[in-house]
Amino acid sequence: MTFNGSTPIRQEIHALWKLAWPMIVGQLATVGMGVADVAMTGHKGVMDLAAVSLGTALWTMVIVTVIGIMMAINPLVAHEMGAGRHANIAHMMRQAMWKALFIGLLACAALNAATLVFDTLDLEPSLQAMATRFVHVISAGMPAFAMFRTLQGYSTSINQTKPIMLISLGGLAFNIAANWLLVYGNWGAPELGAIGCATATSIGLWLMLAAMLIWIRHDPAYRASDPFVRWDWPHWGEILRMMRIGLPIGVTYFAEVSAFASVGLLVARFGVHATSAHQIALNFSSVIFMVPMSLGLALVTRVGLGLGQNDPRQARFASWVGVGISLAFALLSAIGIALLRYPIAALYTSDPAVQAITVDLLLLAALFQLSDGMQVAAASAVRGYKVTRTPMLIHLVAFWGISLPLGCILGYGWLPAWFPGAPAGPMEASGFWIGLVVGLTFAGVALAWFLARLSNQRVG
Repeated sequence: MTFNGSTPIRQEIHALWKLAWPMIVGQLATVGMGVADVAMTGHKGVMDLAAVSLGTALWTMVIVTVIGIMMAINPLVAHEMGAGRHANIAHMMRQAMWKALFIGLLACAALNAATLVFDTLDLEPSLQAMATRFVHVISAGMPAFAMFRTLQGYSTSINQTKPIMLISLGGLAFNIAANWLLVYGNWGAPELGAIGCATATSIGLWLMLAAMLIWIRHDPAYRASDPFVRWDWPHWGEILRMMRIGLPIGVTYFAEVSAFASVGLLVARFGVHATSAHQIALNFSSVIFMVPMSLGLALVTRVGLGLGQNDPRQARFASWVGVGISLAFALLSAIGIALLRYPIAALYTSDPAVQAITVDLLLLAALFQLSDGMQVAAASAVRGYKVTRTPMLIHLVAFWGISLPLGCILGYGWLPAWFPGAPAGPMEASGFWIGLVVGLTFAGVALAWFLARLSNQRVG
């Protein structure tokens, strides 16, 4: 892509942004469903909010792992697109949809089984029952979500991002309306509280999948690589090849999100207020994270297209432009969160105790924006090279080797009093978030180093 009077950097920013901005809107709309769930139940009652918080902790761990596994389609389609092999894309997508169906069903079963973890926590019986039922209901949308994410990766990689944006916005509108009806019992609907959120989300995911299928079938932009013009039975060799790329990405995503979600479970023993505050801070951070995540998805496509065209220098150039844009946004978001942490807390809940804890956690969330922006962009660029195992190992060390152990030490007050700088007592939720800041910083630095090494090797 070129345009008169532009530098190569401006050209690459333009190309990346053209891909990324509809995905940013779409991702914000998707995560907005979770924001609506938390905000609307937060004003329903502390018990409903805590149930959503606990159920969402499990849901998030499983759903983000599925996102990672499904992401194998992004670099594969981008490479084929760069090489002009459209027929290969159609066949590949049919196999990817079979993979998505199987993974979605497996994830549904795993999510329901994961509710057994509530038995190990010292929860009020009514809270445990509500959180468990929330998970049972929302898990019904998992197969639809897996297939939708596969179609989203395909659409993104052939430069068609508008459908993702519009369908996700439609899903958000449905979710808010359905929550208004089912959480509060408006217009004669049953008043289901937290369970109403789960019902709305599950139905919304199936509607989004149906909308994406209809769009692909009728939009001429998909005609050259339309995967639904014929039927293919599963080809297990090809599905396993996709799994070899996607599974390490899924483990990578799981390592990060499970660290955050595990913190939600670990702080539950500090009470309902700490649990709710953690979920609010995490929920808002997730909204902000959708921007660098969307830039990262666009970056996978840009790097994959460069490599598919046998231009490793362009792939390297696109990688570092993407990292730079992500860091610039991270700096702005860090400043914004730090300055607006009080009104953000008030937006989610009117409970003074929850607000006080939330404000402290949001300040820590502001601190890790730069590290988070760097790690997601660098990891996405590496995936554009179809390299997924090293980012997986880095994330496992960062979150399970650093963040969670350090969080437990600080949060539960395990640091000996004689240790220099030891806090006077348990730091509770704030201690766990400090551990997350340190882990993200390690991941960002390590992934940037690996990207530099990998991209230079490919150039030769």
